[in-house]
Amino acid sequence: MKHIKKSFIGLFATAVMLSFSTFTLPAQQIYAKQDTTSKAKMPVFRWPKPVVSPEIQPDNSVIFRLLAKDAAKVTISGDWMPGFFTQEPMIKGDTGMWTIKTLPLKPELYSYSFFVDGVKVLDPSNVQVKRDGMNNASMLIIPGKESELYSVNDVPHGTLSKVWYDSPTLNLKRRMYVYTPAGYADSNEKYPVFYLLHGGGGDEDAWSTLGRACQIMDNLIAQGKAKPMIVVMTNGNPGQTASPGEGTVAKIQGTAGDMGKGLFEESLVKDVIPYIENHYRALTGKDNRAVAGLSMGGMQTMNLSTRYPEMFSYMGVMSMGIVDATSMGIKPDPDLDAKYDALGKSGYKLYWVGCGKDDFLYGAAKNLVAMLDKHQLKYTYRESTGGHTWVNWRIYLSEFTPLLFR
Repeated sequence: MKHIKKSFIGLFATAVMLSFSTFTLPAQQIYAKQDTTSKAKMPVFRWPKPVVSPEIQPDNSVIFRLLAKDAAKVTISGDWMPGFFTQEPMIKGDTGMWTIKTLPLKPELYSYSFFVDGVKVLDPSNVQVKRDGMNNASMLIIPGKESELYSVNDVPHGTLSKVWYDSPTLNLKRRMYVYTPAGYADSNEKYPVFYLLHGGGGDEDAWSTLGRACQIMDNLIAQGKAKPMIVVMTNGNPGQTASPGEGTVAKIQGTAGDMGKGLFEESLVKDVIPYIENHYRALTGKDNRAVAGLSMGGMQTMNLSTRYPEMFSYMGVMSMGIVDATSMGIKPDPDLDAKYDALGKSGYKLYWVGCGKDDFLYGAAKNLVAMLDKHQLKYTYRESTGGHTWVNWRIYLSEFTPLLFR
């Protein structure tokens, strides 16, 4: 019996050894085929050297660069250039890098675009992009005293909210931007309200993106130059629910940008103001409300001041005025003089008008001033250089806001 057990154990051990040999044989054959005497070098991956554009120089000149090896022609268009849509050629280097250097620029916020063989493109090396209506452009800020208010500085920051609200007047659900000052969320204080209106082609995003309204408000309040306030930036197109891609366009008694029927003005008074005063800690009454706007928003401000003189004590008209109705095929308002008389009796505190000498609406602004003079109404008139541009409107906002709620 012992002999049989030993034989069985021996056979089992032999089978196990054979199974391991059979299992490991293919691996031994594979490793035997490898050439261990030579070591192939793995390719080293390197990130391409980043293109620096724009590069602001110590003298405030700027170098722009664009890598476009196959392009035959590249130009740049920037709003520091004289005239509209002016383009300057860029120079191509041996590596396919196109370059241009500007003269020293004044401290300001500027936008620009490249044109590659006639096709407009953004600067791929610059993350700062702004949208103006349906147009996008790259942007930069030249630092300095004049542009300090437009920059994000080390000060307490307010909050920008995108708010949807019901507009029974327009039978729409619409969107507006609401800025609340630093400290709003942690206090029980009530604040005055500034309704800030954009121009034609813009939307509720315009003043915060192009006008740098939030940065201007943060900096002015931190410097003690402006009182803390709520700023409401609405969509002034009565047929739009929100900016392109965020809302829809409705058919409301005309085109989406119809500014002659007073639809937006009515909705601001009947829908927007009640919403703000019911949902925010807002002070009420005309002495705690201001309204101002540029271009189309300036016309809407004028309409609000004459149709609803009991609503606002502070009004600002930027790059707009009384246009020649006859030359535009519009029937003159026979009650215009009576409306300005009513404005004078309303007891407002500030009527502010600002326009650039090169603005195509400069004459209209002068007509507005003449109307105010005719009715012996008090006003502040600000005449600047330049034209119908955001360069002026940011300046106007910076100068108008400190005058509010004093």
